[in-house]
Amino acid sequence: METEKDTYKTILKASEEVLFKERGSKFFGYAFPVVSEEEVKEHIENLKKTHHTAHHFCYAWQLGKSYEHYRANDDGEPSNSAGMPIYGQLQSFDVTNILVVVVRYFGGTKLGVGGLIQAYKTAAQMALENCRIIEETIDETFLLKFEYPEMNTVMRILKDEDINIVDQKMELNCEFKIAVRKKDAERIFELFENTYKVKIIKKQIPNSK
Repeated sequence: METEKDTYKTILKASEEVLFKERGSKFFGYAFPVVSEEEVKEHIENLKKTHHTAHHFCYAWQLGKSYEHYRANDDGEPSNSAGMPIYGQLQSFDVTNILVVVVRYFGGTKLGVGGLIQAYKTAAQMALENCRIIEETIDETFLLKFEYPEMNTVMRILKDEDINIVDQKMELNCEFKIAVRKKDAERIFELFENTYKVKIIKKQIPNSK
């Protein structure tokens, strides 16, 4: 049985501007890390200010650590000649939480649908090749609650399992917030649930980069 994917690929910073030329038309490509549609809109608005004489701002984005949300936009180009070729490159590079925009200046010669598809695909590919792509793990977060006498037991398990402590409170009792890789989450939950005088609670955390 195939195990559930618990990693994703993304970028941490925007690409440098790239330029692809085809029969007089110029295609400027950009890639940005994003975690919301609001960020997508901001980047596109900024590009429209930078390229105020361009007519086409075609783009595709993918959001979510499980690659669950995406959109492609042709922005006035023939249907599926721009947004989908850009999105195809997001799939090819297997990246998420990312926006790729290709800004076109028309050069006077029509490229045809086939020419447009190739040009937008190439500009998107160049932008993504210009990024440092990293792989991140999908983690689940748990809260551990225990009293001071159990500290050594808890710390030993955390060390043996190589688990990160995200946050901790040391007051009358102890609270550790821990991040566990998704594929190990169920096993770690049971491990602590069966540890005497240690309480473990699953935490719901919003999506983040």
